[in-house]
Amino acid sequence: MQNGDLFDPACPTRLVLDRIADKWTVMLLVLLHREGRLRFNGLRRATGISQKVLSQALRRLERDGFVSRQVFASVPVTVEYAITPLGADLAQALATLRDWAEAHIGAVLAAQRRYDAEAQALAAE
Repeated sequence: MQNGDLFDPACPTRLVLDRIADKWTVMLLVLLHREGRLRFNGLRRATGISQKVLSQALRRLERDGFVSRQVFASVPVTVEYAITPLGADLAQALATLRDWAEAHIGAVLAAQRRYDAEAQALAAE
């Protein structure tokens, strides 16, 4: 396999980074890594993602090899999703990002408040 060059505009690595930067990707992979196999509605309840957006996100994750989909012939049809080994590897890296975000959300919110207050003060001048 060939390594990519992120700074080359034609590099396919950019496509993977685009997928990783999607908040639904982070939520779904971390959740599936933690919980194991989940049905579509279980994923929807756990994340609050709309049915349409969840369906699109899962389709992209399946296409990229991060998630597997299993359909059970039942009435109604049951569909379960599971993380693949490739997805689990990525989920471990994303869990670190999630941990950072959870640990630093206070600092980010404080910075936003300061910025907004300064912008408002400048606008009032």
